[in-house]
Amino acid sequence: MLNHSQSHSLFSEAKQVIPGGVNSPARAFGAVGGEPIVIERGEGAYLIDVDGNRYLDYVQSWGPMILGHAHPIVVEAIQTALLKGTSFGTPTEAENKLAKLIINLVPSIQKIRFVNSGTEATMSAIRLARGFTGRTKIIKFIGNYHGHVDSLLVAAGSSAATLGVPNSPGVTQGTIADTILLPYNNVDAIKKIFHDLGKEIAAVIVEPVAGNMGCVIGSSNFLYELRHLTQTNGAILIFDEVLSGFRAGKGGAGQRFSITPDITTLGKVIGGGLPVGAYGGKTEIMDALLPVGNVFQAGTLSGNPLAMAAGIATIQTLQELKAFASLERKMSTLAEGLEEEAKSLEIPVAIEQIGSMMTLFFLAEHKKDISEKYHVSSTTFNGSMLDRSTATSSTGGCFANKITNWETAARCNTKRYASFFWNMLERGFYFPCSQFEVFFMSTAITESEIQQTINAAKEVFKILQKQQ
Repeated sequence: MLNHSQSHSLFSEAKQVIPGGVNSPARAFGAVGGEPIVIERGEGAYLIDVDGNRYLDYVQSWGPMILGHAHPIVVEAIQTALLKGTSFGTPTEAENKLAKLIINLVPSIQKIRFVNSGTEATMSAIRLARGFTGRTKIIKFIGNYHGHVDSLLVAAGSSAATLGVPNSPGVTQGTIADTILLPYNNVDAIKKIFHDLGKEIAAVIVEPVAGNMGCVIGSSNFLYELRHLTQTNGAILIFDEVLSGFRAGKGGAGQRFSITPDITTLGKVIGGGLPVGAYGGKTEIMDALLPVGNVFQAGTLSGNPLAMAAGIATIQTLQELKAFASLERKMSTLAEGLEEEAKSLEIPVAIEQIGSMMTLFFLAEHKKDISEKYHVSSTTFNGSMLDRSTATSSTGGCFANKITNWETAARCNTKRYASFFWNMLERGFYFPCSQFEVFFMSTAITESEIQQTINAAKEVFKILQKQQ
């Protein structure tokens, strides 16, 4: 057993001065039980905790560390910027440079505004859409998380316990009165709402690749219909790519799916590990912002020189390494290896992967249960797993081996995931502390380390098999 005595001591101390001992609830290990480990430093592909334990990191600060931890080029860029000062409250050349890099890579962005977090980016994008259209209603999708913005903190992925009510005390019914909730990946629902209220809708905000019900990918039909209906009805289409930006592919999910939203929100990777967010889009829309237009948004630390330096170094290095294809290939190797090992031991799983993002979902029912309940012939199965092309169910759910929305994700076996998490942690592998979060690949993780991960997972799957 790994020694976590220092982590325990520091977490106990933290609970005395920080609510719950954490500065973000996702860190509290509430979804897997137990106490969080306290990290001392990161080195390349690894995290090292205060007790000296090393973990191969597949969380990567929830996405930003696409080059791994303390990458020397990023560290040098931050150090150089630091010597010049930490904040000026004035324009800097670095803002221009990062803006140009992003605009050149993300086809939907013609102009961009930097902020300090993904939450700020989505909040500002919604305000801009309302200001530009003169309308008030917005559409969001159940299971999509857009930060802790009051009007969007409803049915927001893994934090959602009920539908149609705020996910937090302090968020009023009035705040969400103009927020319309729809099921993700449901074309009929979006058609109906636009038929009924199309001219009242200011914006649709959507994660083209959702990340807080696990990695759930928007279908082509769904995303294309969103683009068609918003254009037809004069509404703004916002792609929230805070997670999928530079993760779903080189130009994000919008480029990958050949869909051009009106506004795109970004974060994570573009800050190289420092706090940052951004929103950008068509010139005519972005120019509605002050000081050109009259939609207000401001921030003292927006465009912070350290964050800009880290972002520039990260994106330039990704381009120089031609890293995007390699990242996707490595994540595919991990996904296929985990799936094969689970299948061989009759552990029902579903894996959703795009680019350098992936989630391993543990299914709610076993092969025998599904076969008897739904009278599925044995030829439908590939090992213990339903064949992706033929398996269906009239009621949906994880047994369909395809996770398409919050309803199907929420039916998965979270207890089995928790067991997987702790057993992998004990073997030196750090995965997300929730079934409903995303695994991330970095350039620092090697093919050899991926195989080590698969081998360790096979050991853990054998333990899970005995628990069935």
